[in-house]
Amino acid sequence: MIEAGGGFFLAALLAKPAFSAGTIIDVEMHGKDDGAHVWFDPVGIHVEAGQTIRWTNRDPGNSHTVTAYHPDLFDRPLRIPADAKPWDSDYLMPGQSFSVTLAIVGVYDYYCVPHEHAGMVGRIVVGVPPAPVKTATAADQTPLPDIALDAFPPVDEIIAKGIVRKA
Repeated sequence: MIEAGGGFFLAALLAKPAFSAGTIIDVEMHGKDDGAHVWFDPVGIHVEAGQTIRWTNRDPGNSHTVTAYHPDLFDRPLRIPADAKPWDSDYLMPGQSFSVTLAIVGVYDYYCVPHEHAGMVGRIVVGVPPAPVKTATAADQTPLPDIALDAFPPVDEIIAKGIVRKA
């Protein structure tokens, strides 16, 4: 455990965010024509505090959302920094976009409301976050499905690579 934490700390010290300040980072929403598979691309990104992320629905056959994991939004577990403001894009039709600026250092997990059960989730690492914190789901909150939990790229991989695309 200590070695893993030390490796995370070392990677964080050496890593620079994939994008420079002021750059708008684009994330696309995609899906197969038959709707059998949906995803965010990239699924993981490392940015600086104060950067803007813009999601655009490039899936011609589905509407999607970009929704932060937060108890204020659909009673979901907190998976963004405690002081960060949660967001929900509402449904984006093909070609529509939604943007948010992330000012607080930390890890931000988000999902697509109608497709979370298909594993349509993403992760943004802002700056060099503190050591990972275990999140718990309160009794009145909806837990994340296993397929969603398995789809998040590891924080250290995002920091090391800057951008993680869906495999």
